[in-house]
Amino acid sequence: MKINELLQKGFITKIKPDKKLVEKELKEANYDLERANAALEQKDFKWSIIKSYYSMFHAAKAILFSLGLKERRHFAVGVVLEELSAEGKLKSKIINDFKASMSAREEADYRYIYSEDTARYLVDVAEEFLEEMKKLLKV
Repeated sequence: MKINELLQKGFITKIKPDKKLVEKELKEANYDLERANAALEQKDFKWSIIKSYYSMFHAAKAILFSLGLKERRHFAVGVVLEELSAEGKLKSKIINDFKASMSAREEADYRYIYSEDTARYLVDVAEEFLEEMKKLLKV
């Protein structure tokens, strides 16, 4: 699926690029990453996984807002990231990490499948992801 298809199907909408929304999403991404780290230290692995994913999700939403796009479905964020990767703006590893974190969050949230190893991995991935999104935004 491509961005044009997402727009046609209403999975994303066009908005005016908004620096305040970008900043708000980055603030949320940082907050969620802090909470993911705290949960990991407290051995709350499920919550750490969930918050790691949401850190990545909010960081990616910042990118969408900078592009003048607003998501209506989580998977649409991944599609936009894939297009940015195809344009050479993001490494494919970043896309794979985003998809893996989405899957791990769903496993933890809906199927109650989570582990310390997954939580530790996702905190590291979320930190790298956030830095990559900031580079892309030139923040």
